Amino acid sequence: MPFHRKISLIAGILYILTFVSVPTLAIYGPVKAAGYILGNGPDTSTIIGGVLEIIVALAGIGTAVVLFSILKKQSETAALALVATRILESGTIFVGVAFLLTIVTLRQTGAGAGALGISHTLALLYDRVFLLGQSFMPAICDLLLGSMLYKSRLVPRSLSMIGIVGGPLLLLGYFAVMFGVLGQHGALAGLSAIGVAVFEFSLGIWLIVKGFNPQAVAALESKN
Repeated sequence: MPFHRKISLIAGILYILTFVSVPTLAIYGPVKAAGYILGNGPDTSTIIGGVLEIIVALAGIGTAVVLFSILKKQSETAALALVATRILESGTIFVGVAFLLTIVTLRQTGAGAGALGISHTLALLYDRVFLLGQSFMPAICDLLLGSMLYKSRLVPRSLSMIGIVGGPLLLLGYFAVMFGVLGQHGALAGLSAIGVAVFEFSLGIWLIVKGFNPQAVAALESKN
């Protein structure tokens, strides 16, 4: 198997792994509720959600690191920027997980009604850091990646364009939420993320099934 095919296969698998936390949109509902720390029962779903988000964070960094060896031949500066933005994105995910697991800890230690304010604040902080780490940063990542893939022709340009268009749409949704034009959990805010989601999932499938365009890889290698 050629080196570039191995790279594309690994990167594709990692991109698919970045979708494993989708269920947290539902399973985090109880832990973010106002009276969660006063209730009883298992915290398993929240802990599983945290593990899934950690997997996403690590896989996200992995996508940029694995692709760097190929993308640097197109633009080393842009490839490094992609790695940096992925690290920042993943860092916010880790922080968000820490917020929710702290709520779980308050519940398990019997913090009681006196900690309701802290619990509510942690849930709000999770939503805020989620907005930054999983709206703003992915938009920047996909703009960078889509542009590099478009210029290099490593994948079909039609696929690259989804990222180039999806990134700005997600940024518009992000700023609309920031300025109170849209609700963070509203349908329109969710729609603004569809382009980025379609791009990353489709790219993952393409890299696994097809890989990079061999002629484009050869062209990049001839430039370096």
